[in-house]
Amino acid sequence: MRILILEHPRIKSQKHFNDIANTPLWSCLMGGYTAEGLEKTGREVHYADAASREWDFERTTEEVFHFRPHMICINAVYFWEHTPEFFDWLASIKDNGLTAHINLFGFFPTLAHGAILASNPAVDSVSVGECEETLPALAERLEKGLDWHDIRGLAFRTPTGVHVTDFRKPASDPDKFSFPRRDLKPGETVSILASRGCNNHCSFCPVPVFYNKGPLWRGRSPENIVQEVTLLMNQGIRDFYFVDPNFIGPGRKGKARTMDLCRRLAPLSITFGMETRPCDLDAEILETLVSAGLRSLLLGVESGSAGILNNLNKGASQNISEQAIGLCRSAGIEPEIGFLMFVPDSTLTDLAHNLAFLRRNLLLDKLDRTVNLLCHYQIVFMGTSGYRHFQDQNRLAPAGPLGFEGDVSYGDHRVKWVSEVMIPVCHCVLRDMSQPGSPTDWRCGSADNGTDKRVNDFLVDTFERLLATAGQGSPLPRAEPLVEDIEADLTGIYYGS
Repeated sequence: MRILILEHPRIKSQKHFNDIANTPLWSCLMGGYTAEGLEKTGREVHYADAASREWDFERTTEEVFHFRPHMICINAVYFWEHTPEFFDWLASIKDNGLTAHINLFGFFPTLAHGAILASNPAVDSVSVGECEETLPALAERLEKGLDWHDIRGLAFRTPTGVHVTDFRKPASDPDKFSFPRRDLKPGETVSILASRGCNNHCSFCPVPVFYNKGPLWRGRSPENIVQEVTLLMNQGIRDFYFVDPNFIGPGRKGKARTMDLCRRLAPLSITFGMETRPCDLDAEILETLVSAGLRSLLLGVESGSAGILNNLNKGASQNISEQAIGLCRSAGIEPEIGFLMFVPDSTLTDLAHNLAFLRRNLLLDKLDRTVNLLCHYQIVFMGTSGYRHFQDQNRLAPAGPLGFEGDVSYGDHRVKWVSEVMIPVCHCVLRDMSQPGSPTDWRCGSADNGTDKRVNDFLVDTFERLLATAGQGSPLPRAEPLVEDIEADLTGIYYGS
């Protein structure tokens, strides 16, 4: 039996060019894990990463028909307004004679399996949740010509609608999974996954829903992680990024495991980055991480407002986040910050608290960081607890392909107005920063000529002025003309006019 594991082509979004929330970071390894798991069963498995190779759908079609698979398993990723092109492509290869069983797996298919199957007859089944055990079972049934509709963890169509078999409980020991297949490039930073799931359940996050419909964290053993790192080192890799939503893990056991792992990594002389919750850090663990090679760290802070943190179900406080930022700097690490300036439940007071938090912690002094912190907003996806929360309040209208995005009405129209001005202005700056020849082109060291600082300070001042205008209580000016005026002011800053 020939099985094709596919990372499908992606098309960049014009509107969401700066948003990375469409799928959790670790989904980049899902196809590789699935390919290795199926190859262990002795079947002929071909792994095609069309995304990293930047293939278009035409080139991918050639690959599919050249391999002539009996089953295609696709890590389907939501890529905003272009997502329908993926489903159109599936329909076209079926119309052109492909008889293979098409299964979708990953975060997007899990969260939206009902909508996908109801509207896309080319999709034969969807793996719901962790799929490394589900797909070998499906392959075996298909190979033997047996009925597969009772396999746990599968969703499919029936004459009466979409049906999901019993939820497949995630494997208790992630060490059992084979190391993922990768397309390695010399000298690159390689993604690696040291754990699965998360012990928290933030309302905006799809990770808990995907694994357990709630908090569940399972760490790989330090021995197993080091074994994979060593194998990759033998292929010339020295820099890694741990794509875990929460690298350290919960409580004393999580800390002890991380300390053990760091002691094993330290002699290898690698460098690495990671992401974690602020409440998991202390001086001892940071010192140990840095000694083991830590060079970059992202903290999921999300807000400087206690009320918003509570609404997001973060299970953390702004005080703990401030302490974590200070600890990172004491250890020589300047942390990156995960932050949501705008959420549908925000008040103007919340925005003021956010701004004060960022100022107090010296996070608004670098343009590349400032422009992101001032415009990030909560994106609400189908299947998350936030989506259900706003649906229950009758504040959500399904939007985007398949209704996967939720268009949520803001509780305070003044906050919405600030977002409608600030987000487009920041996006304008971000686009300029990526344009060759721009005064803020990040590749050209624009900070040396002072342009970055002038733009940075202008954005902070603009945010403050918008807050003040929104708080006056008078009719607010139309957002679009105001955005145009602010962008004209930016042009003057760029070129000194």
